[in-house]
Amino acid sequence: MTTSVTREDALSLLKKYNKEPFHLLHAYTVEGVMRWYAKEMGYAEEEEYWALTGLLHDVDFEVYPEEHCKKAPELLAEIDAGEDMIHSVCSHGYGLCCDIEPVHPMEKILFAADELTGLIGAAARMRPSKSVMDMEVSSLKKKFKDKRFAAGCSRDVIRQGAEKLGWELDELFSKTIEAMKSCEAEVARQMEEV
Repeated sequence: MTTSVTREDALSLLKKYNKEPFHLLHAYTVEGVMRWYAKEMGYAEEEEYWALTGLLHDVDFEVYPEEHCKKAPELLAEIDAGEDMIHSVCSHGYGLCCDIEPVHPMEKILFAADELTGLIGAAARMRPSKSVMDMEVSSLKKKFKDKRFAAGCSRDVIRQGAEKLGWELDELFSKTIEAMKSCEAEVARQMEEV
């Protein structure tokens, strides 16, 4: 999977429709996580595609929350995103806001990791370090089991994502923590510019 979309184009589109620092933080985080997963899963040649899809996955959420994943194709057309990228972006909302199923391994990882990055991020903010760098799977599992903690992060979607990948939850947790560690400093740097 490749794209002619540049990061500059993607960032410009993202910022056109997303002003809230929280939404930008999430976009940068998922971009970094997807970049790590591309390399980890043997798709290094598709790294930029994976990262840009992660960056743009919620492009329509802030302005069009009721039309999330339905408005995205129209917005992505503004930067001439290809059909494959549009499918990938929309498939992360499978079962929640659209019926486009994640098929490619990248789409399955985006589906699984999107909600999980929110849960990990919330758990990191509760730590004395305010960082994911010292987070262990065991502490994340406790937060996952507490339905009141980060209640907006769907545990069902995270479970379904692990199933789609054929992974145990612990594997998804461990890999996604590592992915977030890989990009934490870069995400923080980008957020200083917001």
